[in-house]
Amino acid sequence: MKILISNTSDAPLYQQIKEQLTDAILKGELAEGDLLPSIRAFANDLRVSVLTIRRVYDDLEKEGFVKSQVGIGTFVSTGNTEFLRESRRRLVEQKLADAIRAAKSLGISWQELQDMMKILFEEE
Repeated sequence: MKILISNTSDAPLYQQIKEQLTDAILKGELAEGDLLPSIRAFANDLRVSVLTIRRVYDDLEKEGFVKSQVGIGTFVSTGNTEFLRESRRRLVEQKLADAIRAAKSLGISWQELQDMMKILFEEE
C-alpha cells in the first residue's frame, strides 16, 4: 500500500492519509480482513505523528471502513462498502450541482462545462 503525502497540499495530513486509505478500500486494493499496519509502524513509515494515524484509524472505524481489535490490530471491514460508496456518489453529485449553478451564473454553456469537466477528469 502506497500512501503519498504532500506538504504543499491544503488538506491536512490526516485527511490525505484517510482519503487514500478509503479510496484503496473502495477500489478493492485493500480487501475485507486485510490487516493495516500498526499505528506506530505506519506513523514511522510516513514520518508523521502517531496521533495523526490514530485519528485516521478512529475516523475510518467510525465510518465503517475498518474494525480495530485491541491487542490484535486494525482490519479492513467492507461490510458497509456499498453504502459508503453511495454516500461518496451523493457527495460528488452535490459538488457537481454546485459547479453547475456556478457555471450557469457565469453564463458558461453546457458544452463549455462538459469540455472543462472532461479536461479535469483526464488530468487526474
